[in-house]
Amino acid sequence: MEKSRQRLAFGLLFVLWWPCCLTQTTPSNAATPTPSPPPSTSPQPQTERLKVRLAGYPRKHNEGRIELFYKGEWGTICDDDFSIANAHVLCRQMGFVSATGWTHSAKYGKGQGKIWLDNVMCGGGEKSIELCKSRGWGNSDCTHDEDAGVVCKDERIPGFVDSNVIDAQVDENKIEEVRLRPVVAMAKKKMPITEGVVEVKFKDGWAQICDIGWTIKNTRVVCGMLGFPHERKVNKNFYKLYLERQKNYFHVHSVACLGTEVHLAACPLEFSKPNATSACSGGMPAVVSCMPGPLFMQNSGLKKKLKISSNVRLKGGARVGEGRVEVLKDNEWGTVCDDRWNLLSASVVCRELGFGSAKEALTGGRLGQGMGPIYMNEVKCLGQEKSIMNCPFKNITSEDCQHMEDAAVRCNVPYMGLENTIRITGGRTRYEGRVEVLSSDSNGTQSWGLICGESWSTKEAMVACRQLGLGYANQGLQETWYWDSSNVTEMVMSGVKCTGSEMSLSQCQHHKTVSCQKAAAKFAAGVICSETASDLVLNASLVQQTVYIEDRPLHMLYCAAEEDCLSKSAAKANWPYGHRRLLRFSSQIHNIGRADFKPKAGRHSWVWHACHGHYHSMDIFTHYDLLNANGTKVAEGHKASFCLEDTDCQEGVSKRYECANFGDQGITVGCWDLYRHDIDCQWIDITDVKPGNYILQVVINPNSEVAESDFTNNGMKCNCKYDGHRIWLHNCHIGDAFSEEAERRFEKYPGQLNNRIS
Repeated sequence: MEKSRQRLAFGLLFVLWWPCCLTQTTPSNAATPTPSPPPSTSPQPQTERLKVRLAGYPRKHNEGRIELFYKGEWGTICDDDFSIANAHVLCRQMGFVSATGWTHSAKYGKGQGKIWLDNVMCGGGEKSIELCKSRGWGNSDCTHDEDAGVVCKDERIPGFVDSNVIDAQVDENKIEEVRLRPVVAMAKKKMPITEGVVEVKFKDGWAQICDIGWTIKNTRVVCGMLGFPHERKVNKNFYKLYLERQKNYFHVHSVACLGTEVHLAACPLEFSKPNATSACSGGMPAVVSCMPGPLFMQNSGLKKKLKISSNVRLKGGARVGEGRVEVLKDNEWGTVCDDRWNLLSASVVCRELGFGSAKEALTGGRLGQGMGPIYMNEVKCLGQEKSIMNCPFKNITSEDCQHMEDAAVRCNVPYMGLENTIRITGGRTRYEGRVEVLSSDSNGTQSWGLICGESWSTKEAMVACRQLGLGYANQGLQETWYWDSSNVTEMVMSGVKCTGSEMSLSQCQHHKTVSCQKAAAKFAAGVICSETASDLVLNASLVQQTVYIEDRPLHMLYCAAEEDCLSKSAAKANWPYGHRRLLRFSSQIHNIGRADFKPKAGRHSWVWHACHGHYHSMDIFTHYDLLNANGTKVAEGHKASFCLEDTDCQEGVSKRYECANFGDQGITVGCWDLYRHDIDCQWIDITDVKPGNYILQVVINPNSEVAESDFTNNGMKCNCKYDGHRIWLHNCHIGDAFSEEAERRFEKYPGQLNNRIS
């Protein structure tokens, strides 16, 4: 009886103690599966930000098997107790606004390695999956047949800094960072560093790689991941003399790359044994020399010889070496569909444009959607091709792809250290502030200084934000009096004028000596940067389809005259008698970017126009011009933003902006604003124009008043034939849609995109 009581007492203690043990984190190599108790603890959060990625096949960029990077190893999550709340947390952690669903039973294929979490139960509001209740890291009774997946809403959180979606399927547990250590004194000062000893990050320092068996294929991989498209031969004898006197630690014994890998960690590697007496007998540290692309080359003579592809380009990216992939065919640019788009194909594109291998192969129109034709689908590069045009691919049929599937890339680019010569201060967030640049005085002493705000605009702000690594410019500010000015410096730069495509402000024009009428800190240049931006494009074919001439009686044009929509000669007309001859057409303006297009001015400053009964949120939204053969304007029109709103949207996108009842004005991503041919001011007054051949030009957001990711596609041109009674338009196209050769044929003079004739 006593023994049975003891057994009963022990059993009760065991029942109470057993679940407690199970909810603690067990060693990740625990081999014995355990029963599944209700979860009661959260896994211990890591000090570093938890990496999360989507994996598996087949899938889109916003769905897949969930994988977590913990203790240097990628692993999965078991589907036991999984819920939509878990999916919401994971999707937001990767930069998507929310989840639309989740999957069980390894729908995207079985993962490998650890199953890091099991019985995960989130409330839905957690900032990270590691803050949710679970059985603890590595404690699971599941197999990879139960790997969980998520489907995220294909909409990014505005301003989300890091995509946190790692597409490169490499095991970076072995090698994460690689660098070139230059040994020549001159090479240490020049950027980028193109030659030196290959070193890998090891513990708290750097270690070398033994060069026995080292091949040009290994060099190609190292150069590619450091941002260089090509490799060069290196003088080993010179380095041997120097390195023999150095103390070396060989962490990697041998490397056997194929040459197509995007990271050294993806190559077969042999690591040196800790107790080995001679880790590199008869060899020396591996040394490589890389050839930079023209954009990063110091030698201007060599720069001219190195030509990058003229048949491929990147559009819509915030940083150098990223963007939507576009290819040239029959003198017109078009996009690439994302089916089977991967790092091998992306790397071919990156290298042919003068960058290194690809860092990310992006799908789903992640860097904005194109407007023209889609030329390629299911591109399957092997990785050694000189151009994407040499890779196998399928031609497109209209059913295959839409622009929401446009492929994009982020390429590895050389480290230039440009972000070390600029900073922003005084702002409320890390994305805004007064711009300060590093300058040197006559003694060579370096210090930080302000930029004069006069003439500072969106284009200069675009360059500053790019140099800072903060994405696109949201605004360029000429006054910054409302920001903290406790630590302001003196002005060191003025008259800054950029095209908008430069890598740093030092590449822009500026005064040789500072000349600033308003030199106080409150008039210093400032920026507000953003990870996303809008991108407006006119539907060129609709202009061509809808054009016609109307002779409109003057008594119907009083409102239009009040809003300055007629040519100057209208003021001398015998009102209300007679008429004006109007060239009319419809404008359909699409936002193909990654952020909504909104007026710069808040609604408190919009102007009410009683005649037409609406508010103008932008004084000038579009310019309409008729140009003759030498580029002179013969007639003009302009369009205030009567009402910026979502007329219609692509499938799956909801309207957000409507002008009725003093509503918010703007154009949502994936939507368009239609100005029909029959509304006031949707014309050019051609009453005084003689018959002949002309060019019709339309420019959206002509003063770059509102920030966009790409201003080169804001203009549209058409050949125009007018016989005095009828009008014909042909060859209507967006400003950057044709090849340079086709554009030269279209017009023998440069187009005027600023609405002024120089």
